[in-house]
This record gives sequence, C-alpha cells and structure tokens, in this order.
Amino acid sequence: MSEHKIAMVGTPCEIMAASKLEEYADSPIAVKLGLFCMENFSYKYFGNLLKEYDLTMNDIEKFQIEKGFVSLLLKTKETVKIPLYKAKSIIRKNCNICVELTSETSDISIGSIGSDNGWSTLIIRTKKGEEIVNNAIKEKYIKAKDLTESQFKLLNRIAENKINKNLEYIEEREFFARPVLYQRERLDNEIAKEISESQFIDLKSNVIDVGACVLCGACEYICPDNLITIDDTKPRMNSECVEDCHACFAVCPRTFISENLRNDNTKALGEYIKILSVKSVKHRHGQDGSIVTTLLDYLLTNDIITEALIVDKEDHLAWKPYAKITDDIDEVVKAGGTKYSVCPVFKPLRDIKEEVN
Repeated sequence: MSEHKIAMVGTPCEIMAASKLEEYADSPIAVKLGLFCMENFSYKYFGNLLKEYDLTMNDIEKFQIEKGFVSLLLKTKETVKIPLYKAKSIIRKNCNICVELTSETSDISIGSIGSDNGWSTLIIRTKKGEEIVNNAIKEKYIKAKDLTESQFKLLNRIAENKINKNLEYIEEREFFARPVLYQRERLDNEIAKEISESQFIDLKSNVIDVGACVLCGACEYICPDNLITIDDTKPRMNSECVEDCHACFAVCPRTFISENLRNDNTKALGEYIKILSVKSVKHRHGQDGSIVTTLLDYLLTNDIITEALIVDKEDHLAWKPYAKITDDIDEVVKAGGTKYSVCPVFKPLRDIKEEVN
C-alpha cells in the first residue's frame, strides 16, 4: 500500500474518477477537493476565439466567468469581456452530458456561485471534510458564515438548470449515438457483470469515440501494464489488453456508476452535511476567495496529507494546464486560479504507482 496521502483538486468528472479509483483500486488519494464547474473549454479553440479579439493566451493575466461573460484581465490591466454565448461554441463536447455542478462525490466542494465577491461557497459532504473545515476555521486558516436563503436558492437553481439542460441534451444525443453510460441506472451486480465483460475496446466505442471522454487520465493511470497513453486529444491503446483486465472501463467516470456514487438528479446539490460561505485568512492569490489554496496549505502544514495533486499552467505555453504533485505550499500558491481547460490530471500518479510496485 502507498505511503502517499494525496489531496486532489478536480472538477466533478475528475472527482468522480477519483471516487471510482477508491472503489476499484488501491488509491493514494486521501482528500478530494471538488470544484464547481459548468463546463470547460478546448484550449486550442479558445486560442482561435481570442484571435477575433486580436488577443493571444500570452496577453491574459487572469480568467473569470461571471454574469454571462468570460472576463479576461489582460497583462495591460485592461479587461475584455467575451459574451458567454460566443464562448459556448468552444465548450468540450463531453461537458454537454455532465449533469453535475458541485462535485458531489468530493469531501469538500468549492466554488463562487452564491457567495459575495471575495468569498467562496463551500459544501461539506463527508465527516472527513467536516473535520478539515472545522479545524481550518479553528486554526484561523479560513473564516466562515452561513449562506443566506437567497444565496442558497441561487446556487440550487443554477445546479438544477445544468441538470435539466444537459439531460435534454443527453436524450437528444442518444437518438444518434451510443447511450450515455454513466447516466444509466444499474444495480451493482449488473454493473459488475458489465465491467467483467468490458475492456479498452469497449471504453473506446462507448466513451472515447462518441465524444464522452473527459481526458482525466484515470484509464492511463490504472492500466497495470502501462498500455494506455493519453494526450491532448484522447486515450490510445499501445498494445492488446491483458486478458481478464477490465480496470480502465471500471474507473472511467463516463462508464456505469455504482449505486453509492450515482448522482441523484432529484437533488441538485447531491448529499451534503453543511453549506457555508468562506474566505481565506491567509491567502489572497487565486480565485473564489483562495479557499482551495488555503485548505491545501492547512492540510500540508498539519501533515494530514503528504502531497497535493494540482493543476498548474505551463511556463512556456500560456495558460496550457498540466497536472503535478507537490508538497511545496509555494507551488500550490503559484498554481492558484482556474485554467478553464482540462488536462490528464491523474498522469502524475503513475510515478507513485511505479514507485510502489
């Protein structure tokens, strides 16, 4: 068993993959910090869209999605606003089949929806998450207040809207493509049978080839013989699957979801213990009140985790995201802020798996 205890930061689909890794494998992920997420954009097509505004990724200091616009704070300190309806054209296809806004299988969910400017909305989902938040407040890493009724209603309404809109899209899509597996209601014994009969070829036909892959890299990480490689476009198999190995199909967040992890679309925010509005006392760099950075600082400083799995941006390629594992809080602070694009977040875990083996 790995000696690593990692806190992971991820979007709803990435957190679902982490939850499935816990269910089907020996996972080093000890704490899951989930982000609120409406959708993510294609890095390539975002660059093309910026050309319409005579901009490049290099011109941008910070991204923010708010009030119907993608707001770009430029390095010149000017702000350019792109209407969200224009940005919709560069949303990654798999985002349109996601009905989850608030990372429901995380320990703690964090986002800006519902809270005042400079504050974050934080959803405590597990006893582990509750202990972390309570102690972070006690030790003055963060401060908290209750969400008002109107703020809660706003958050709930936006989550409901995402569910309803994307369920409609799923229904339309299934007339022309294969079923969206993760939304299929199956008993656990039926899911076990499906997994036992499925390998990478089934993952390819049911998820990858129909534009449902979230590019998380869970399949690459879990493959026992390192036969799967994931790049900026999709996972690829380098050889034949090992007989009786079904790991990649099991852990993919877009294949069948077990009953205990399955989203209940009648509960827009999923199951939770408490919802708070919180603000960092220690950090100001980042987004949504710097809460993700601050919680990782608390977890690392108090040796609750050994490392953090985070997404930073490339130094040589502006705003191009890449995943890394670090135990350095300065690197965590540097990586603060949303990238609005995706990368294979589980890729760095391969080094840990090889170390354990």
